[in-house]
Parts: sequence; structure tokens; C-alpha cells
Amino acid sequence: MALLRKVPRRLLLRVASVRGYAAALRLLPGASCLFDEPVHVKVEGLSPGRNVELRSQLTDDRGVTFRASATYRADQSGVVDVARSPSLGGTYSGPGSMGLLWSMEPTVAHTRLTKRDASKPLLVDVEVVGDGRTLARATNERRFMADGVRRVAVKAGRIRGTMFVPPGPGPFPAVLDLYTFGGGLVEHRASLLASKGFVVLALAMYNYQDLPKVVNKFHLEYFEEAVEFLRTSPEVKGPGIGIISISKSGDIALSMASFLPGVSATVSINGCNACTVFPLHYKDKVIPPLKVDLKKVVIRGDGILDIRDVLHDPTSEDNLASVIPIERANGQFLFAASEDDRNWNSYLFLDQAVQRLKDHGKDNFEVVKYAKAGHFLDTPYMPLCLSTMHAAVGKVVAFGGDPQVHAEAQVDLWKRVQEFFNKHLA
Repeated sequence: MALLRKVPRRLLLRVASVRGYAAALRLLPGASCLFDEPVHVKVEGLSPGRNVELRSQLTDDRGVTFRASATYRADQSGVVDVARSPSLGGTYSGPGSMGLLWSMEPTVAHTRLTKRDASKPLLVDVEVVGDGRTLARATNERRFMADGVRRVAVKAGRIRGTMFVPPGPGPFPAVLDLYTFGGGLVEHRASLLASKGFVVLALAMYNYQDLPKVVNKFHLEYFEEAVEFLRTSPEVKGPGIGIISISKSGDIALSMASFLPGVSATVSINGCNACTVFPLHYKDKVIPPLKVDLKKVVIRGDGILDIRDVLHDPTSEDNLASVIPIERANGQFLFAASEDDRNWNSYLFLDQAVQRLKDHGKDNFEVVKYAKAGHFLDTPYMPLCLSTMHAAVGKVVAFGGDPQVHAEAQVDLWKRVQEFFNKHLA
């Protein structure tokens, strides 16, 4: 036992994955990795041509279980190599080397995988089942912080959040992460981005610590304070910072880029080019939210709401006051939009934002569109959320997307985000 205590936990996970079973389940290059890194799943010691089922399971920060499964046939060497062999059926079919993660489905309907505390990994249990019995088992420890990344709670002035600092002397380029999902603080994207060499502040917007539990308006001064906090931090390279946003926080990010100094690069993922849901206040200016047409809510056969076309066209005469004047921005933009976004018409909003910049003689933007992807474009291998409770609507709504196409889009966008920030910040 004394010897075992000296063995690293990652190695113990790997040893435990094969001991005492009829087959060997290997997770390569190791059983522990960052969440955005792929794992090579390989099963050895099977009978040639034997069909087996691979199952995966994890429990998120709210205690909800997510599961996936796929059937594979062993080759003539008795090996199932998930990277080379297609799934014959299950939660995904065909090729999909990381399908046991991105195809996971919640055991509680309409639930999105939640990971708020980045200091704790998600443990994914994988097992090989044949003829009703477990043939092999392993655990994949999926971490959100690389070795040496520091996690620092932030309570400065009015701002609340968590800052992640890469290892090393620095200074580093900095990013403000506006991840909105029913309020609170979501850390997983910020921590993974910090693992790539950025200082990242995951900023809470409401429903966190002493921030208001609910909101009916936002003040840009709060976000201005967060920008200045980052820019003056000794770990930050400067002179400008980046912003990454998604959904509702997209219009806040565009407003920050348009009105605040020090914003050099802004990523808007399935955001809107106009203020939405709540009015935005800044000094003596108020930007009203887009008007909505509740008659355009569609109730699907399964009772889930489709709200894609509820928002009015931002370019219509009665909504022009809601449009964010992004032509004022001096920094760069990366706009990403999904074709099957059922939360709203992200393609339309992206096209209008780009056209507004062009009309003002601007070319400070990059664009990427993803056909058949859904609203919640997240970090790689995050399971697709097809439907969940909408904080602003108060009911379960559809968010769209084809699981496999959405998964591929997440991998592609994650690379683009890092390249964009490296180009314009570093």
C-alpha cells in the first residue's frame, strides 16, 4: 500500500481500467486530459467479429447523469478502435471518435450539462459490455485547468467572478468571458482558454453572491469596471483585452466594443446585433431591447416552444434604436452563427452586423457559419443541448442542432477563437 500511495492518480486510473476483466480498455494517451482534448478509446482482447456495446456516463455539477452508448464490432485481431471503426448504432452511428462524450444525453429531460466549478474535473466512466456482462471498464478524468493554472476568486468593487491565470511569469494577453446561462458563474470555458495561455476573467452578471438575483436591465458601467480590472492587473499584457460571448451576452459584448476603450478583439457566438431582453444603460444613454411578437411562438408537437422568429427584425424602423452602433468599435470582431439556432435567427443577425460594418467602410471582422449546428456552441465535446428551460421565457424551448454536426462545429470554432485572440491580442 505504501508503494501505491506514491503512484500518481492518473496512473492508478489507467491500471484500474484493465485489471480483473476479460478485455482491456485503453484510453490513450492517458486516462487524464483536459476537457477539450480528444481521447483515443481502444478495446483489446475480444473475439474476432464480436459485437460489444461501449457505454459512457458522467454526473455534472448539479448531480444530473448523462449517458451515451454505441455498438461496435471487433476486427479480426479482436480489437475495437473507436477512432477507426464506425458505430453500428446507439446514441450515435457511423464515425465519431469522441461520440461517447458529445452524444451524451441527460437522464433528466431538457437538462443542459452544467460545469460551474472548474477546479474539479468531470469523471467519465466508460465500460465495455458483451452478453449482458461488463468486459472492461475505465475512467476518463477530464480536467478544466492545465497544470499550473491559478484560479482566483474576484470580488473587486462591484465586479464578481473568477480569474484564471496561466503558469509562468507573464504577462499574458487577457480575455473577459461573458458566459450567460440563467445567471450565476460558469467557469469551464474561461479555465480552458486560460490553459491555452490567456488570463481569463469569467464574469458573473447576476444571481451570484451579492449580485441581484434577477435583473430587468444591465448597466454597461459594470462591464467597464471589469475591463479596467483586467487591463490593470499585473499579469495582463495589454494594451487591449478580448471578449468572448454567447447568446444574450453577445449584444453586451458588441456594446462594450462600441462604447468602451481598451477592447481589441470581440467574439460573438450566436449573438444579436441589437439589444435584447433587457435595456442597456450607459451614462445618459439607454438602448432599448428589440420588440417581440409572441404570435410567432410555435408550440411543437412535443410541447416544446420554438421561439426562433419571435424577435422583430432589428433593421425595421421601430427597432433601429435597439441596434448596437458597432461601427464605432476600433477593435476586431469574430462573428460565429449556427443555421439551426432555434433561440433566434443568428444567421440574420450576423449578416446585418457585417453589412453595417461594410456600410461604414469597415473590414474589421471575420465570419464563420455552421450549417445544422444549434444555439449553444460550446467548448469541444460538450454534449448538445437540444432543449432546456429558457431563463427569459420561463418555459422549455428548443435550441436546435444536429448532434454530430454541432460537435464538429464546436471543435472548429474553438480553434478559430484561439487563433483570433492570438492574432489580435498576442
